[in-house]
Formats: sequence, structure tokens, C-alpha cells
Amino acid sequence: MAASSSSSSTAASKTNNSTGGKQSGPSAEQVVAAFQRMRQEQRSMAAKTAELEMEINEHSLVIDTLREVDPSRKCYRLVGGVLVERTVKEVLPALEGNKEQISRIVDSLNTQMQTKGRELTEYRERYNIRLVGEEDGPGKAGASSNRESEGGEASKGGAGVLVS
Repeated sequence: MAASSSSSSTAASKTNNSTGGKQSGPSAEQVVAAFQRMRQEQRSMAAKTAELEMEINEHSLVIDTLREVDPSRKCYRLVGGVLVERTVKEVLPALEGNKEQISRIVDSLNTQMQTKGRELTEYRERYNIRLVGEEDGPGKAGASSNRESEGGEASKGGAGVLVS
């Protein structure tokens, strides 16, 4: 019975230590990791937006070209990896519809990026995060580079450090 009571007291002390650390908020590493994750999400949204805008441009070129062609002329369209023969009058409305859908998705992604940008700004202000290269005075720049090299992951990304 003594062994079980000592293990339960050890578990209780571990619980107290972990809750004591949680009361003061997340650690600097957790804050930086969350900030990096949010920035990566915003970057991936921007990359997807750029990719979709390229598709819109390609659709526009094809639509403009097909408008100048006889509507009964044969054209070929790639549908799900299969090349299908259709006429221009069948393909043109589908292309215009696809272009509109892609435009709506781009608008939605732009809205999401703006929201994510506001979240990032609020997060930076809440935890006083400064990015590498921001001028904060000569004294703090040396301290922030030391913290960055201690963090490990922050120095690899070169994106953010925590300045208290």
C-alpha cells in the first residue's frame, strides 16, 4: 500500500507542476510555433490564390480565342484526364461557368487571408512578437537574435522571435 500511495503523490505533484505552468500562459516556444503555423496557413492561402488566378487567366485566354471561332467548329476539352471532342458552342458556356466559380473561390480565399492577417496582427500584439529585421533598437536586436538561436526552429524559419 505504501508503494501505491507514493506513486499517487508523485502523480499529484506532477499534476500540480503542469497546472502551475499553464496558469502563466503558453511558453515562448508554443507562442512562436503557433505564430509560425498561422503565417504558414496564410502563405498557403496566398499560394493557392496565385495558382487560381493563373487558371482564371488561362480560362480568359481560351474563352477569348473561342469567341472568335465558328460555334460549330470542333474543339477538344480535357475532362477528368480524358480528352473529349465537343463543339465550341458546347464548351464555351462551361468554360465561362468554370471561370466564374474559380473567381468566387479566389474572392473567398482573399477574404480568408484578410481575416488571417487580422488574427496574426492581434496575436503579434498580444504576445509582443517582433519579426527578424524589425527595428526595435540596437540593444534589443542582440537579445532577440540570442533568443532566436536558442529557439532552434525560429532561427531556421527566420520569421519570428518573442521579445518580452
